[in-house]
Amino acid sequence: MNGIHDLGGMDGFGKVKAPPSEPPFHNAWEGRALALNRIMGATGEWNIDVGRYWIETLPPAVYLTSSYYRKWMLRLERLCLARGLVTEDELASGHASGAGRPLKKKSATAAEVDGLLVRRSYSRPATAAARFQVGARVRTKNIHPVSHTRLPRFARGHTGTIERIQGCHVFPDATVAEGVERPEWLYTVTFEGAELWGPDADPTVRVSIEAFEPYLEAA
Repeated sequence: MNGIHDLGGMDGFGKVKAPPSEPPFHNAWEGRALALNRIMGATGEWNIDVGRYWIETLPPAVYLTSSYYRKWMLRLERLCLARGLVTEDELASGHASGAGRPLKKKSATAAEVDGLLVRRSYSRPATAAARFQVGARVRTKNIHPVSHTRLPRFARGHTGTIERIQGCHVFPDATVAEGVERPEWLYTVTFEGAELWGPDADPTVRVSIEAFEPYLEAA
């Protein structure tokens, strides 16, 4: 992630105060937003990484002032416009003005809906041996890509330890920037709080992230 949506480790926003019995949806339209996004995802017009990226490209003021499912709806509208599935006039009127273009895949049936709420596996066979082993000291690269990345900003340019090798998985950065499915090794990397936030950090804090091999170099 790169931009205003990458809020991890940022000061000034306060603690997240989650109600003890918060409902799944606060309004009926939120449930419909979830359904529409899942149904369109099943058509193969885009995947989860592209979908995440299009939320990340929302203007900062819109992102910070929008609820969770409003971001989902704005993402869906913009993706449908970009893919030629709808026009601005159709969005404004709420009605189709003509026949739409064929979708890449037929969308899910009613019997398949439950499966849309289960995240599928993105593990893939390895194409090379893992570069790092458990216990190795590594440094995250200080990168700032204009496209999608899963390396959080607060962890860039810091030294940590490989805690676990998670296997080979689809590399989201390449999926969005290059349009290809490229498997890369994924690791759990742990950092001391002081390494990330300096000497004023809580000395008992340790932070773990999942980091793809292209994000890492030997320390």
